[in-house]
Amino acid sequence: MTEPTLPTSSDASAPAPAAAAPAAGGDTRRQPKQERRERPAGQVPVLNSAMADALRAATKGHALEVAAAPAAPVEADAAPVQRQARSERPARTGQAPRRSNKPGNGARREGQGAGGGRGPRRDGGQAAPAAPKTPARPRHPVVEKLAGLYPALFGDQPLPLKRGVFQDLMAAHPDAFEKNELKVALGLHTRSTRYLNAVAMGQPRHDLQGQVVEAMAPEHVFHALVESFRRRKPRDGEDLQLKLRRRIGMAYIASDLSRDDFLAKVQVKDEATQALLAAAMQEVAEFDAKAEALATAHAASGKSVAEFADMYGMHPAAVERHLHRAAQTQAIAARPATAPAAPEAADEGDAAEPAAAKADDSAAAE
Repeated sequence: MTEPTLPTSSDASAPAPAAAAPAAGGDTRRQPKQERRERPAGQVPVLNSAMADALRAATKGHALEVAAAPAAPVEADAAPVQRQARSERPARTGQAPRRSNKPGNGARREGQGAGGGRGPRRDGGQAAPAAPKTPARPRHPVVEKLAGLYPALFGDQPLPLKRGVFQDLMAAHPDAFEKNELKVALGLHTRSTRYLNAVAMGQPRHDLQGQVVEAMAPEHVFHALVESFRRRKPRDGEDLQLKLRRRIGMAYIASDLSRDDFLAKVQVKDEATQALLAAAMQEVAEFDAKAEALATAHAASGKSVAEFADMYGMHPAAVERHLHRAAQTQAIAARPATAPAAPEAADEGDAAEPAAAKADDSAAAE
């Protein structure tokens, strides 16, 4: 193939090939706007003679050689026509005008008020209104009065009350409460779900000054747990029985009692609760067996907790829990056997408390 012939010095004044007009069939949109405007619609663009001669001289003998024949007709610039067609296209029936997403346009969505509510849907229907919230159940007027006097004890997050709080309230406010009304109000308060949750957490009992007076009895924690979970509604995929079983096991460990002493205090009667309690106690027994074996292995290893955990691929906190439980069970086993405690004297009005609400025997009429 012959070498391409370069332009001579006489052609130096001609524009370089890169700046030449596009070849036949090229896109004419790159031409200056003035030239496109001056060209009549549908006219075929013609190369300047000097530019065409320079381009043919530069590509002579090359595969991209420009022919001397007239350029093939090209279609007129269709881009402006397409843009015009889009601008003149009629809007679809029922479709809202396109909104601008540019910041600062200050335009609200059609159908959206100042409150930010949803407008009409695209299919022409109206969005379903939000379900109204269930109003809170009004509390007893005496309970509201107690909440004003003792917000820490009777507020939205109440604290467990001491035994004999009924007598303390009558002595502190002899003219403020009628005896029977106060008795009914305390019964409603101590059977409420909020109060049961506080007892189920194992919080101690408090006097009217908010001071801790005694620990919560294990049997009250257990019955509060059972009753509070009975009132709960499971969410999607939630296993309330599993959660309750674990909470019972944690309450048993926190009671610091032996298995026999804990079962003697709980006094379960219905079969469903008995089966649940038996399953929880079995899980704790399996945990205790692992804790005892781990404690024996740790003592024989002579290593620190961190070294022992690393050797067995365990987390140090898990090793600490097992060692603590093993020491606890050993201390409980070393205690002398205690006689069953006599039933405590009931406060005035305790007989009014239903059997299902054994979570707090101070309830209805303390």
